[in-house]
Amino acid sequence: MKYLLDTNVISELRMRERCDPYVAAWFASVDGTALHLSVLVLGEIRKGVERLRRTDPDRAVLIDGWLEAVDESFAGRIVGIDRVVADEWGRISARRPVPVVDALLAATAKVHGMTLVTRNTADVVDLGATLLDPFAAPAADRPSAG
Repeated sequence: MKYLLDTNVISELRMRERCDPYVAAWFASVDGTALHLSVLVLGEIRKGVERLRRTDPDRAVLIDGWLEAVDESFAGRIVGIDRVVADEWGRISARRPVPVVDALLAATAKVHGMTLVTRNTADVVDLGATLLDPFAAPAADRPSAG
């Protein structure tokens, strides 16, 4: 199985010891070579770094270094937007309003047979991509109804 990580997931993993325990457990359970990133996720992180550079340059330098390490560690597993993904995005976007990046991530996951790993399942739930929310408690940890 291949996974496409959303920005909220890769950013959570950066937290290390403060990382959400469910996210950390999920991450520890998967083969790292099955994890992929979209160029859009890298772009969203870059945007955050550049905005931060204006208000907290020291923190921006730290996150920029982390971004470079992420880029290197995902070498060969960074997925771009091509014509097939763009066509799927067009089909998805015609159904209902969806934030552009979310719809492009869903289209990328669908086209490449990946599971989109995101906390933001509400925006993409019915777009045809397989979804996984690593922030959600596994079924065994959920309180029973009744």
